[in-house]
Amino acid sequence: MTTTREAAAAGLPRGLYLLTDAALCGDRGLDDCVRDALAGGARIVQYRDKGNDADRRLAEASRLRALCHEAGATFIVNDDAGLAANCGADGVHVGRDDADPGALRRRYGADLLIGVSCYDSVDLARAAIAAGVDYVAFGSAYPSPTKPRAVRASLALYRTAAGELGVPVVAIGGITADNLAPLAAAGCHAVAVVSGVLAAPDVRAAAAAMTAAFEAAATPAPSGRDAAAESAPNR
Repeated sequence: MTTTREAAAAGLPRGLYLLTDAALCGDRGLDDCVRDALAGGARIVQYRDKGNDADRRLAEASRLRALCHEAGATFIVNDDAGLAANCGADGVHVGRDDADPGALRRRYGADLLIGVSCYDSVDLARAAIAAGVDYVAFGSAYPSPTKPRAVRASLALYRTAAGELGVPVVAIGGITADNLAPLAAAGCHAVAVVSGVLAAPDVRAAAAAMTAAFEAAATPAPSGRDAAAESAPNR
């Protein structure tokens, strides 16, 4: 097991990136769903919760961080860098209406991975990379049941981003085991999924199917920061 700082230095793992949604887990519970997704091959988990109960969110995030680290996976917190730091997360992911990534980098240095949503804009990604982010996400790749009004990112955009930006590229939105192959083949470093795993009756099997589909279609990791992330040791 490595420390959070070592994980941040190693970079973002390659493969299945799970985004949490407690409502989709229902009676199964978020912890058990995340545990099953990790057993199925999820390499990254992002904790998403917009609730106002800070104590509950810290306790929940801390439990999920422990599960991820036990499984050798990376744990990211959505939007809230303070929560990420307090729970020992490996990183934080922000959107255009959240904290400035440059300010986050200045405050946390190399201690946190920083990812940014760039929607359908390579220019937005270039600006984020100049500010010091570790990876960029584009989407929606396909129509998304989670965010039906999200802008769409084309397959050509993913190819351009993966070929030119020099940091890991994550695809998000409407991704399933049946449609992820073109994204992996285009050079995406990871595919981010919510309902494609958590809404499945068997979370572990759904994660395993997506992991297998990604590995079958993925292009080799390029040199540079992506290659460093690919070779990161498990915790």
